[in-house]
Order: sequence, then C-alpha cells, then structure tokens
Amino acid sequence: MGVAAGLVFANLGASYGTAKAGVGIASLGVIDSSKIFKSLIPIIFSGILGIYGVIVAVLLNAKAKDTKNMSDGYKFFGAGLCCGLSALASGLAIGVAGDAGVRAYAQTDAIFVGMILIMIFAEAIGLYGMIVAIIMLSS
Repeated sequence: MGVAAGLVFANLGASYGTAKAGVGIASLGVIDSSKIFKSLIPIIFSGILGIYGVIVAVLLNAKAKDTKNMSDGYKFFGAGLCCGLSALASGLAIGVAGDAGVRAYAQTDAIFVGMILIMIFAEAIGLYGMIVAIIMLSS
C-alpha cells in the first residue's frame, strides 16, 4: 500500500500541476508566443514530483521484500503516504501558482523571478515529503 500511495499521489500531483500550468501556458501563447519556452518551468517542476514518487516507490519495494514485520509494514505505508501526499500538495500549489504566474508573465516580464521563487518553494513541499519518507525507511 505504501508503494502504491507514494507513486499514485505523487503522480496525481504531477499531473494536476502539469495540466493547470499548461492551461496558463496556452493562454500566454495567445498573448505573446515568444515567452512560451521560459514559461515551461512550472511543467518541469511538476514532472519532478512524479520522479519523487518513483524514487520512494522503488526504495519501498526493495525494503518491503526483506521484512515480514507488521510494524515495518505500517512504517512503509506511512513513508509512502508522506511522500505521495506531500507531492500532491506540491502539485496543487505549483498548478495554481504556475497558472497565475504564467498568465501574469504574459502581461509583464517583471513577474518572472517572483514566479520562479514561488515555484521553488512549492516544489520544496514535495521534496520535504520525499526526504522524510527516506528517513523513515532508513530507521
């Protein structure tokens, strides 16, 4: 269950962030198509969330094969949920902030650095979840 939770929720966050930011990029493309390439950053950040889920799922799968202890099973489940739900929350934040940031970037170039900073902090939420999941696996 931990493997599935980590992978599924992380990919849900990645897909939502990609879809929501993609809508903003489509809107930007109508206004100023020369800014599309720089506006792909929220999509990249969203894709990284799916990678977090894959990393934790592979680590969980490798660890789960070696144990038959019930308390370790709950620990693995908690680790998967920690990574997956953190990545889901991060994907929601990246999607909403990415959509608004890209639309604002279509209007003015001055917002670009602020948009990147917001994406970094939103991505950190998912990274924290993956780090805690890995720490839970190593203990």
